[in-house]
Amino acid sequence: MKFTPTKYSLETVATGRQFEDKGWSLSDPLCETPSLIRAVYDNPRFTPRDKFQGIYRYADWLPIKRTLRKCAGPVTYRSKGLAKELGLSNLFITFTGYAPEIGAEVTTCSFKATEAYSVCARLPRKMDKVLVVASAGNTARSFAQVCSDNNIPLVICIPRDNISALWFYKKLKSCVKIIATPSGSDYFDAIALGDKLCLSERYLAEGGAKNVARRDGMGTTLLSAVECIGAIPDAYFQAVGSGTGAIAVWENNLRLIADGRFGDKKMRIYASQNAPFTVMYDSWKAGKRELIQLDPEDSRRKAAEIDAKVLSNRKPPYSIAGGLYDALVDTKGDMFKVTNDELNFWQRRFMSLEGYDIYSAAACAVASLSEAVKTGVVGKDEVIMLNITGGGEEKAKSSGYFMSMPDLILSPSMAEDQIISQVDKLFGF
Repeated sequence: MKFTPTKYSLETVATGRQFEDKGWSLSDPLCETPSLIRAVYDNPRFTPRDKFQGIYRYADWLPIKRTLRKCAGPVTYRSKGLAKELGLSNLFITFTGYAPEIGAEVTTCSFKATEAYSVCARLPRKMDKVLVVASAGNTARSFAQVCSDNNIPLVICIPRDNISALWFYKKLKSCVKIIATPSGSDYFDAIALGDKLCLSERYLAEGGAKNVARRDGMGTTLLSAVECIGAIPDAYFQAVGSGTGAIAVWENNLRLIADGRFGDKKMRIYASQNAPFTVMYDSWKAGKRELIQLDPEDSRRKAAEIDAKVLSNRKPPYSIAGGLYDALVDTKGDMFKVTNDELNFWQRRFMSLEGYDIYSAAACAVASLSEAVKTGVVGKDEVIMLNITGGGEEKAKSSGYFMSMPDLILSPSMAEDQIISQVDKLFGF
């Protein structure tokens, strides 16, 4: 079926200025303060498209030029097992992973697939540049699979210690290259490596949280929930590394309020981090917009200690206008911190209650929901959305899988011309 590109403009959160997307705008060139930009869609009404698959059902609120093959998306259902365990009457779970028995068909097992299907569909069909994505694991797997399936040139930058995340149901095509930073490095080091590579005009930075397509792809989790529930939830729970997913649902919450058919509430956003890596939790509890200062070596040590490795972003979009701090303030939300022991308990318990395995990061969100119920932060009859951001890996791997190893191992401390030269050779430039 022929797809007509979605019509939209861009708006700067800090100033409210609207302007045209030049194709890959990541910021407003006229804004003097750090600010996210948002997509303002020509269609202000939530209008799912039944004829399209996965997240493309919500194409009217995605800044995309086309659709891609093998697209899947989130599934929302009313919880029975976990709801009974916690004494909640209106708990809805939005799951983006692999559990065919509930209709979840994301073979990469992570809600990061929603980012990849949206970001890559924002690209023109004929690409003259190589997309560059930095990741701590799940994002890398999702972008690699989507780009391989759709013949999109891609460089993944990932810490060497996280390479176990790069498993796939089939071998990747040669259009995808994997560059790892050395052992002992972290996600921020992978970002730094990608930044140097993108100093060459042959490479295109994906943009992370600044990319409206990434956020609005992730925001389809709320659209799935609202389509199931019929109304905006009262409260939302998610574990965060960068906070981009929480920002994304906040933005779609505002769009749904403007629509007017799903209520006028701003659902309270409850974000959680895995202790001891709690830079956003600590900043929030200190009442500060600016992130607390982190020592790089101490941060790497803490990142190594947590079980939910994907929650270890040292430079998250917390302070920027339109970032997580603003989302928490605007929705009267809060943050939780969860220990490894707590998330491990809830990872096992969730499996017994709901019937499918979930990742450590998702279990972090479950643990924070349990704490919120115990302390009365949420009411037993409130409508609660729990974003289970990944799982189903056991079943996805049961029929076999392939591991991908780095094409290169490069230090971000290398000169940019050396980095660019070595990666150029992989693509025959």
